[in-house]
Order: sequence, then C-alpha cells, then structure tokens
Amino acid sequence: MRIDIITVLPEMIEGFVHESILSRAEKKGLAEIHLHNLRDYSNDKWRRVDDYPYGGFAGMVMQCEPIDRCISALKAERDYDEIIFTSPDGERFDQPMANELSMKGNLIILCGHYKGIDHRIREHIITREISIGDYVLTGGELAAAVMADAIVRLVPGVLSDDQSALSDCFQDNLLAAPIYTRPADYKGWKVPEILLSGNEAKIKAWEIDQAMERTSRLRPDLLE
Repeated sequence: MRIDIITVLPEMIEGFVHESILSRAEKKGLAEIHLHNLRDYSNDKWRRVDDYPYGGFAGMVMQCEPIDRCISALKAERDYDEIIFTSPDGERFDQPMANELSMKGNLIILCGHYKGIDHRIREHIITREISIGDYVLTGGELAAAVMADAIVRLVPGVLSDDQSALSDCFQDNLLAAPIYTRPADYKGWKVPEILLSGNEAKIKAWEIDQAMERTSRLRPDLLE
C-alpha cells in the first residue's frame, strides 16, 4: 500500500515514518510512505500557505490553492481510495477503521494546521475526515503518524507473526488478555499455572475469559 502525507512540517514526522515497523514495511516492499511539503505548492514568494479568515474570526486558515494543487498532482499519477483530513471533529479513529484502511491500496492524509483548512477543500476534495481523539493538537502530523502506524502494521507480512495483530487490544471489541514471559517466578510473582500447562484449548479459554473480564472492568463501553 502507499500513504502520501501532506504537511507543512514534514521534518516533524520524517524520523517516525522511517523507523521501526513502518521502516520494516518499506524495506519489505509492502508499504510506501511519502511526505509532501505543502509549501512546495505555494505561489507565494514567502511560501505561505495560510491567510486570515473571512468574517473576522481568530487564527489563520490553510488556503485552498496549495492543497488543491498538491492533491491534484498526486491524483494525476494514481487513483486514491481515500483522501483523509485529520480533524478533531472527524469520525473517531479506532481499530476497526485501521483494519478497513489497511485493505486499501493508496491513501492521502492531509495534516490540518493553524485554525484549520478552507472549508471548500473539505466540501469538494476530502473524502473522509478522521480524529484520533476529542482534543485539539497544534497540527495533524501526530495524528497522521498514529494512523499510518496503526494501518501499516496490519498489512500482511509486515509483522513477523501476522497472528500477533489479531490478538491486539480492540480486535473484536475486547481488551487483550494479560501476557507474561520468563522467568515463571520473579520475586514470588508467578505466571498463572494455566499458561505453563501446554493445554492449548484451556489456554485459549483462559485468554477469552481474561479479555472479557478486563474489558467489562476497564472499558465496559466496548461491550455495549
């Protein structure tokens, strides 16, 4: 899959998208992540991409023209499944959405900044608006990095063990069961005997019971 991230601060996320799982995905040829500096698409001699809002509102607004020019250039090269805008008033990003987007071929993520973007871009170009939580960040770069990481790790072959992602938190709307490693007894803190039994059926039943217990206790909203 390919993800194109449009931002006014590419250096803010450049290191992140080229490390760890995302870097592994790129090296395996399973994903491409390209950063585009929106200022490269400005006609202003100072490379400005924002201006004052009509109506006397506070803050600055990202202009239509640079965004339209950048996205049009990308769309001229390939088809995109979604053109996403990171916005605090978008639909809430969650694991099912990450699963869905991981099945797509090409995505554009436009990082919001300043007070936001000219609403005409949202009306005519953006196909999906996504939020990573009910709070406001300085820009959408962190949100884009979070989404890219959550999406790409689900692409088959990216993780060493594809089954690992299937037992993550929020798959099937459940929190993950507790996990342990060696030693089996540390300072008297012992690993549950069932996990040492080698009985796969009983271990699976324990895992489901624990996931249900933790979810009902910590995140009952997931079971509604």
